[in-house]
Amino acid sequence: METNDALDALSALSQETRLAVFRLLVRREPDGVAAGDLAKAIGVPANSMSVHLGVLSHAGLVTSERRSRSIIYRADLSRFRELMLFMLKDCCNGRSEICAPLIADLTPCCPPAPVRHSSRKHSNAKAI
Repeated sequence: METNDALDALSALSQETRLAVFRLLVRREPDGVAAGDLAKAIGVPANSMSVHLGVLSHAGLVTSERRSRSIIYRADLSRFRELMLFMLKDCCNGRSEICAPLIADLTPCCPPAPVRHSSRKHSNAKAI
């Protein structure tokens, strides 16, 4: 993650409503939440929620997909993990024993998704 990407993400989360939305989406993983349901749960008008979701999406913290007539939003936990790793990259001046308790607290709930590779042996094979 680049510094400007981290700044975008931290800026997006520095607003009370957006932080509440992101935390709700994290709690509701992996199912996600419809935009209208987010607005009701947080207590903001739908048009305001749309703006907040746009900021979070632009920062790469949420993803969306259309399901029937709804748009479902999900927290992008991989991106959030990148942000946390960026913040901890130089933690404790390289003394891992100092950071170990913090890292341990962050890891139990959300292990990284396994990387799956195609079994094809062609050079143009894509990861699935």
